[in-house]
Amino acid sequence: MSERQDPIKVMVVDDHPMWRDAVARDLAESGFEVVATAGDGEQAVRRARAAAPDVLVLDLNLPGKPGVQVCKEVVGADPKVRVLVLSASGEHADVLEAVKSGATGYLLKSASTRELQDAVRRTAAGDPVFTPGLAGLVLGEYRRLASEPVPAQGTGEPGAPRLTDRETEVLRLVAKGLSYKQIAERLVISHRTVQNHVQNTLGKLQLHNRVELVRYAIERGLDEE
Repeated sequence: MSERQDPIKVMVVDDHPMWRDAVARDLAESGFEVVATAGDGEQAVRRARAAAPDVLVLDLNLPGKPGVQVCKEVVGADPKVRVLVLSASGEHADVLEAVKSGATGYLLKSASTRELQDAVRRTAAGDPVFTPGLAGLVLGEYRRLASEPVPAQGTGEPGAPRLTDRETEVLRLVAKGLSYKQIAERLVISHRTVQNHVQNTLGKLQLHNRVELVRYAIERGLDEE
């Protein structure tokens, strides 16, 4: 499997200058390309659009515009941007709100530098990254969302879009909470092939991100054996 050669572009958003600078410095020293930083919500949205980072490392508690709103606007404008929340709060409501607004991962500020570096790499690859103990909570929320009725979309065309057997297989494993790396190992295919299957599936189903994809899969019982 070939790893990406170009450095991962990262933007760091936090209202505490010393913390923001320290995180940015640590990431830059470990080989990431820090393309921008910001200290408030408005600035974060503006600079993220200009800098187009691969990963936005985002604090939720921001002046001007809260982190969840920043996440919604940035991901809404460019779904390719992955958001890793780095927060002092482990409150379940904060975690779930971040995920619903489009965050791919959620790490507590008590994480080590090495854990943060690993989380940024995995987030860039499209894997969900959560501080231990939060992953189960998020999967439980996916299940709860899936049990709620969803408003019908479009004109109610008969039949769902046709997925290939392999796309369905990948979707089933995504719904079980497996990372792209784990799916690649399980199916004996490359990480890039897994990403391609997921992108194709998102396109066919007219979904925007992994959160919506998991919800779709759970609604159809694909997370069950």
